[in-house]
Amino acid sequence: MEPHMLTLFLLLIAALLAHAGAGITSSYRRSLLGLSAMPFDADVFRPPPGYNAPEQVHITQGDLTGRAMTVSWVTPHHPGSNVVRYGLAADNLTRFAEGTVRRYAFGGSYQSGHIHHATLSGLDHATVYHYAVGYGYENVRRFSFKTPPAPGPETTIRFGVIGDLGQTAHSNDTLAHYEARPGDAVLFIGDLSYADNHPAHDNRRWDSWARFVERNVAYQPWIWTTGNHEIDFAPEIGETVPFKPFTNRYRTPFRASNSTEPFFYSVKMGPAHVIMLSSYTSYGKYTPQWTWLQDELTTRVDRNVTPWLIICVHSPWYNTNEYHYMEGETMRVQFERWVVDAKADIVFAGHVHSYERTHRVSNVAYDIANGKATPAFNVSAPVYVTIGDGGNIEGLATTFRSPQPDYSAFREASFGHATLEIMNKTHAYYEWHRNQDGVKVVADKAWFTNRYWLPTDTN
Repeated sequence: MEPHMLTLFLLLIAALLAHAGAGITSSYRRSLLGLSAMPFDADVFRPPPGYNAPEQVHITQGDLTGRAMTVSWVTPHHPGSNVVRYGLAADNLTRFAEGTVRRYAFGGSYQSGHIHHATLSGLDHATVYHYAVGYGYENVRRFSFKTPPAPGPETTIRFGVIGDLGQTAHSNDTLAHYEARPGDAVLFIGDLSYADNHPAHDNRRWDSWARFVERNVAYQPWIWTTGNHEIDFAPEIGETVPFKPFTNRYRTPFRASNSTEPFFYSVKMGPAHVIMLSSYTSYGKYTPQWTWLQDELTTRVDRNVTPWLIICVHSPWYNTNEYHYMEGETMRVQFERWVVDAKADIVFAGHVHSYERTHRVSNVAYDIANGKATPAFNVSAPVYVTIGDGGNIEGLATTFRSPQPDYSAFREASFGHATLEIMNKTHAYYEWHRNQDGVKVVADKAWFTNRYWLPTDTN
């Protein structure tokens, strides 16, 4: 069968399934055992060998369009060198970038290592670069990454989508399953280390988490959304500055997209314009996030250049689980009309520790007085995916509301991750991978058609 005929056949099947009746509530249940954080001496947390060796290496896109990459790392004992050397071959690192170094204290008993950030600029798109950090000591560490394709309607890209990861054995399963067939970049939907679940917000758990994920995030950019576990507001131990550990450790290219804060911003990666929103930064009318998103959607999104519009936010706007039910409602009311008018393709959320995918639905007709408060199918609306199932210490959210609403296509209380592969400007293939006893399983999948270029009603 010709590839285009196969695609049309799959879309027809999807259309039939979408209108066949109620959605699926999977009966599969992951075991609830082993949800405590892995011990500090676990091998996945082991620091690299050598005195003051750079650790916790991670990268994220350093500009709007993918021609810069920000490299971050920690040296535990002394600042060492702020220099990153990089180039097109591992044995020929002819370019360098000099960064900054900082430290922070937390709770009166924790002092961070020396946190470095350096941005490599002037990169070519879709190109492999090698880089090294740790100069000044005998522990230089070497890595590589590939820059995203240039923004364009016929480019392709494959995203991993992970949320609420934490650092349990299940977290390790999720990361290992993603590594088995990784994408080009990860859209991380918030809640990183869960350090705040430990006494006094034990910030050593920020260190162990960053060592744990280094095996992937040092080699491909993770694009960060902040969740509630990044707030770290703890006045009882004297910590009254929200997001203090996160903002010291992690960089976002917010200024490149005209944002005023690092918690809401956008990036362009190949055919995708990706918007990261903050559930825990003010978003009422006239606030900076409100103003920024309005400008972003009306003046800076160009579907001729980046046909796919993806939004990432931590607290879901549509959620049929009892856990965190309707917590995202105020942001939905504030922004959903804009998102539907912009014909966004997908909204990824986390926070709820289970998995759910909706049909294309909106609730934008309601105005308090008219009584039109029931979500309705809408060909211009996005699909909503809740992916807060990375493996965190708090366990699964197993209680779904009954009966299952007709807009809920598939839901399951299991750990896992998703992938989104954009094929061209009209089609993208989506999978959710369940972590089942160490074997990667595709438990849910769908073909998505672009809301701007091919707004079919198949999903």
